[in-house]
Amino acid sequence: MRIATAQRIGRHVSAIGLGCWQLGGDWGDTDEQRSQDILHAAADAGTTFFDTADVYGDGRSERSIGRFLKDRPDSSAFFVATKMGRRLPEQVAEGYTLDSYRRWTDRSRENLGVDTLDLVQLHCPPSAVFHDPQTFEDLRVLKQEGRIRDFGVSVELVEDALHVLGEDDLASVQIIFNIFRRKPAEHFLREATERGVAVISRVPLASGLLSGKYDASTTFAANDHRSYNRDGSAFDVGETFAGVPFEVGVKAAQEVAALTPEGWTTAQMALRWVEQMGSTTVIPGARTPEQARQNAAVGELPTIPDGTMAALAKIYNDSIREHVHSRW
Repeated sequence: MRIATAQRIGRHVSAIGLGCWQLGGDWGDTDEQRSQDILHAAADAGTTFFDTADVYGDGRSERSIGRFLKDRPDSSAFFVATKMGRRLPEQVAEGYTLDSYRRWTDRSRENLGVDTLDLVQLHCPPSAVFHDPQTFEDLRVLKQEGRIRDFGVSVELVEDALHVLGEDDLASVQIIFNIFRRKPAEHFLREATERGVAVISRVPLASGLLSGKYDASTTFAANDHRSYNRDGSAFDVGETFAGVPFEVGVKAAQEVAALTPEGWTTAQMALRWVEQMGSTTVIPGARTPEQARQNAAVGELPTIPDGTMAALAKIYNDSIREHVHSRW
């Protein structure tokens, strides 16, 4: 597994991490034993970075990771990033206060079974929160109090990602970045890298579209956000299929799949693309232990050839750009 680092985190982490939203729900049914199997499979395959949030299953994802850490004699080798803020209604800026941050982080510390959280990220709040200087002063207080080691943000908009880079002690920015969501590569990735800010790339497989396994008839469980959030009625539509209309994405993903190098899965190519483009760590989810192992194996794959990279860019420009590029 390739190892990555960013100056402001000060820790080495695996270039391929594990996104743990699915351990809490919103991706169909799950169970605790399967969650533990996925976490241990990822760890045994070299994954050291795990990303979760306090609202994933109302703490269920965090608690699963806490149980995992308790069972691992090598628990100090793992870096757990969590998020806070989505306990408030979406697009409501009021409530992002120091008192709220204390309550939320105390709950996450209990769920994870740790005294100090490795990294806490504001969880896609309204843009106004990022533009309020008090926001970052309050996060600094959490560090001084020992609740957190570092703070970062998770954003929807590239504009917000660029804005927060002005905070000298910001450790990380989490952003949607994949073959179908390329805008961060225009300016943000370079500027973040130059400043030593970690880039955590989420939704790298566009909610599974970039596995190349779906067709127009593919369906999902009623409690899976790929069923109930295609119109953005539950949360930002960019989190579901990266905001690409499903039928458009299926067709484009089939073109992507045709470019997969021999011996790779299409999902592995999609993850390697995100890593190759300059992310610090990429956080695909996994529904099974085998998926976790396959994802981790991307950390050993060679560089995608230039010709393939150019062909992937053409698919984006021809079929996807018009649906997503100006929106986020």
